[in-house]
Amino acid sequence: VFPSLAQAQASVANEAYRELGQPSVFLFCPTEYCGSLCSPSPSQSRYLLTLGQELLPGIGVIWTGPKVVSQELSAALLEEVEGVLRRRPVIWDNLYANDYDCRRVFLGPYTGRVPGLVPRLCGLLLNPNCELQANFIPIHTLGSWFQSELGSCAHPDRTGTAAAAAQGDSQGLREGSYSPQEALELALRDWVAEINRQASEPGG
Repeated sequence: VFPSLAQAQASVANEAYRELGQPSVFLFCPTEYCGSLCSPSPSQSRYLLTLGQELLPGIGVIWTGPKVVSQELSAALLEEVEGVLRRRPVIWDNLYANDYDCRRVFLGPYTGRVPGLVPRLCGLLLNPNCELQANFIPIHTLGSWFQSELGSCAHPDRTGTAAAAAQGDSQGLREGSYSPQEALELALRDWVAEINRQASEPGG
């Protein structure tokens, strides 16, 4: 019926999107969802080009970065993806995912995401560790990164200053761009406080 996989997927996605009344959030995960799966590259992928042309504008497209688990995200790559998809991508961030190797747990700060990414994104989803309690630091430091990004967007000439001021001295973040080390120290302090709070409760 369809001349290509991309056209088939776009047709089904568009039909479902219309049937649901074109909701404000409707996400589509493509078969080529990262740079390493694109042939020969994201900007030259016939599959992605077709999706960009055929998918209705209100449908968000998920992207994981250069790889399935991307150590770094750059504005240049996101700009390339936006160009071919004709929309800003929704990042599905697998930085902390450990469902592919349950022997590993990732407890470091949110890092490898250069400042100024938010204007290039339609959204960001964090795929966390399978172990619930192990995600305090990932989610906490993601919040610090996002606050820094909001401050950077509000005041491009003072990266992160507004966010740091809004958070107050109690959070311990210095003025300026996001610091993974400072975010980690803040998260650890808050995590210890949360552990102590839970331990003091009846039955804790």
